[in-house]
Amino acid sequence: SSAPPSRRATRGAAMAPPAAAVSPSLLAADFANLEAESRKVLSAGADWLHVDCFDGHFVPNLTIGPPVAASLRKALGEGPTLDCHLCVTNPEDYVESMAKAGASIFTFHAEATRDAASLVGRIKAMGMQAGVALKPSSGADAAAPAVEAGADLVLVLTVEPGFGGQKFKPEMMPKVRECRTRWPDIHIQVDGGVSEATVGMAAEAGASAAVAGSAVFKSADQAKTIAAIKGALQGALDAAKA
Repeated sequence: SSAPPSRRATRGAAMAPPAAAVSPSLLAADFANLEAESRKVLSAGADWLHVDCFDGHFVPNLTIGPPVAASLRKALGEGPTLDCHLCVTNPEDYVESMAKAGASIFTFHAEATRDAASLVGRIKAMGMQAGVALKPSSGADAAAPAVEAGADLVLVLTVEPGFGGQKFKPEMMPKVRECRTRWPDIHIQVDGGVSEATVGMAAEAGASAAVAGSAVFKSADQAKTIAAIKGALQGALDAAKA
């Protein structure tokens, strides 16, 4: 599936969230076989691929960066949406390198920048969609400068960022609900501990996109897991419109 439509393109249209999207997190994949792992989840129905770029400073884990994103883009072609989540201290330093690597969505942390509006402008000028992420300790207000500048997505972390396999935090759902109420026409994405068992809470709160790592990559039936997660999200979005 394509990246979320630009908000500017939908201004004046009905204020409705984009269609549901499932973004399996490569943090849970076998790093020695990223191309095969990516193709497997894409063929199982994944809408996007979530690429966690952690710098070992903003968060304690050190993962992958622009060279790996570039290799994935070269291997997978132009089709897949590379949903890149930058848990990094200076996101401004990576806009150009991630654009050149072929990132589709560049999501930075609200806590990591002093000028979200100009950062969103730079990301979009480089041809990427812009996302803004919130740690569990940050409120929805922290995302407002980025969204007002045209961000396409708000990522609500439902665990402390850094490591996969953590337990979903239901106490983040009021934040998801507030983001959906304030920004009805953009993606509200949840990330952390999302599975068939927990996605219902996120869907009911208004999430339209879900990152799922272990739940998808460790599933015996990836297509079934992805379909269940996407179905819960889309079902709630449809019910909210009715």
